[in-house]
Amino acid sequence: MENVSSIKSDDSLLIKLSGHIDSANAGAVEEEINRIRTDAQSDPVIIDCDDLQYISSAGLRIILRLKKAVPNLSLVNVSSEVYEIFEMTGFTEMVDIQKAYRKISVEGCEIIGQGANGKIYRIGPDTIVKVFLNPDSLAEIKRERELARAAFVLGIPTAIPYDVVRIEGGGYGSVFELLDAKSFAKLLISGDKSVDELSEMSIDLLKQIHSTVVKPDTMPDMKAIALDWGDFLKDYLPEDAWKKLHELIDAVPEDDHMLHGDYHLKNVMLQNGECLLIDMDTLCHGHPIFELASMFNAYRGYAETNHQQTTDFLGIDYDTAGQFWAKSLEKYLGTDDPEKLKEVEDKARVVGYTRIMRRRIRRNGFDSDEGRKEIENCKAQLLELLPRIDSLLF
Repeated sequence: MENVSSIKSDDSLLIKLSGHIDSANAGAVEEEINRIRTDAQSDPVIIDCDDLQYISSAGLRIILRLKKAVPNLSLVNVSSEVYEIFEMTGFTEMVDIQKAYRKISVEGCEIIGQGANGKIYRIGPDTIVKVFLNPDSLAEIKRERELARAAFVLGIPTAIPYDVVRIEGGGYGSVFELLDAKSFAKLLISGDKSVDELSEMSIDLLKQIHSTVVKPDTMPDMKAIALDWGDFLKDYLPEDAWKKLHELIDAVPEDDHMLHGDYHLKNVMLQNGECLLIDMDTLCHGHPIFELASMFNAYRGYAETNHQQTTDFLGIDYDTAGQFWAKSLEKYLGTDDPEKLKEVEDKARVVGYTRIMRRRIRRNGFDSDEGRKEIENCKAQLLELLPRIDSLLF
């Protein structure tokens, strides 16, 4: 029937309503809904009203009878016009009814940030939107909002998402208010700030993050995540090298201090002289070696076999990214001693190459020349580093 369709999953039944439902077709609509429910034998039932344009009293009675038969009933993607009908008739007090998300387009918008899970676009002078790569990302959006709020409460300067939107072409996004804020990458590219200035500001904020203690159950444990990365490589490294890698990560002590998890030039903004963190879905806790590994990857590791990747990702060339990484490491450690800097960088590289190698293999890296080159580089670097590193601590 053209007004009713359905999708069955393992744990729910989704029924889509479309067009107008009134006295002329209500009987046929209800008959089709009952047939679908009988065949599916599923609870809960979700009614998707994204394409529903109008519902009359006859259609409301269908919903009422369905609610009695299926207590765990919800209606989603309800337009403002249809929601008003439900609200006026008191249905919003009886049934879980969720308004449709506002739809926006990001076509032609400037990309000001990018992470593992999404891209951040400027959609207006004072607003940005993070578009998640996963088209079914509502759970991820909820998680990031919770992490951002937790960080904000703990005193970390971060933008809080205030709206969830549908993206034209598919997917969801979180909207943030950032009044004329500029990313550190943009400030560096424009020449408004130097490498020295931005690295100092960046590390000041990073030290504030790393000095913040969190409740372990509120954020992921980065050590556990890194152990998974290492364990994935068991079949791709010589046994002695893999054991050494596992032992090194496993020996890192538990740590309840906050980490950003994806800290780089495009994820820090400057607004009215204040630094603000964005892209908060990677917040976690753990030893700072894991943060330094992520930073090494952003500025060096991911682009070692293809320097153009730095320009594509950060908007700056590979050499400038290397300078920023070197200055950041100096300021974080509070030393310009080349031996100490090399020692800590090598520890970060161990974790960094582990992550890159796993990531590339999981993304079918063996199927392309570029992928194989990146995997072999990571493997070669790990085999050179692991025999001479006895601890990841510093």
